[in-house]
Amino acid sequence: MISNQILQTTIEGLKGITRVDLCICDTEGKVLASTFPDAEEYESSILSFVDSPADSQVIQGYQFFKVFDEHQLEYILLAKGGSDDVYMVGKLAAFQIQNLLVAYKERFDKDNFIKNLLLDNLLLVDIYNRAKKLHIETNVRRVVFLIETKHEKDVNALETVRSLFATKTKDFITAVDEKNIILVKEVKPTEVYEDLEKTANMILDMLNTEAMTKVHVAYGTIVGDIREVSRSYKEAKMALDVGKIFYSGKNVVAYSNLGIGRLIYQLPLPLCRMFIKEIFDGKSPDEFDEETLTTINKFFENSLNVSETSRQLYIHRNTLVYRLDKLQKSTGLDLRVFEDAITFKIALMVVKYMKYMESLDY
Repeated sequence: MISNQILQTTIEGLKGITRVDLCICDTEGKVLASTFPDAEEYESSILSFVDSPADSQVIQGYQFFKVFDEHQLEYILLAKGGSDDVYMVGKLAAFQIQNLLVAYKERFDKDNFIKNLLLDNLLLVDIYNRAKKLHIETNVRRVVFLIETKHEKDVNALETVRSLFATKTKDFITAVDEKNIILVKEVKPTEVYEDLEKTANMILDMLNTEAMTKVHVAYGTIVGDIREVSRSYKEAKMALDVGKIFYSGKNVVAYSNLGIGRLIYQLPLPLCRMFIKEIFDGKSPDEFDEETLTTINKFFENSLNVSETSRQLYIHRNTLVYRLDKLQKSTGLDLRVFEDAITFKIALMVVKYMKYMESLDY
């Protein structure tokens, strides 16, 4: 369960303090981590020690110790030297590794619990029972952040997120697929959505600088009970998808700010096609030339203000009016009329949504 790298770092740290060489092997005599060369030479001695009833023993100038995980023999630890001081160092090292086993097992159990919680794989009664056993509070305010990385299994990004939040024992970092890192974060009673936006931007900045990777961050709404965490996760997933379709320029998207895009995202494609056919008689509103599309988008950006739009497009007011009149003749919609403008804006968003969904089918 514990990686060899963690074991190596642990015994190197212990050697740095005690100046005693250490080695960790599995029960078959294979060296997993060592601070001295040629540890493989002791394989036969290790196998003999495994079969012996003793928990510690001096063999060929080395102290041998057994490390158990819930009465199951997990590792053999070697400490170089036969003195009482070396024996004490070996016992401390064995105790440290045993504690690591417990900690990693607890983390693994919690990770499993959080994954099943997010995916709705637990009964309501199981949620509360398992949370109690794992010492996870059930009525704490939480929110789910979803971090999509550019590359699959981005270890650097995962470690960066862990370094930011893993020290806070009430926050959980996990993953349920190859590209997304999930942060289930505790939210203080005083924190509001503006604070969540700051956290999301901090994650974004840290991953850009530390892990050198481009990411998208989405988050759901704050929930007050552990059973609702899966809802916040689903909201974050939707925010990530809706953000790709309608807010491609934004790297941070909040579920609470999705607006009309959230409604369009939940429409069935046949209904979208019917809507476009009724409004534009089978034509697509994104088939207009670049000049017309630029004019339309700028007109919407400036809240249907003719003077401000013409100023920003560096064209005469009458030129803009001519373009809008031409658009009205071809579509039957006058963008200067609020109701027609809403219809056109929704139609553009529906077409974006349709194209995105159809691209997923290929």
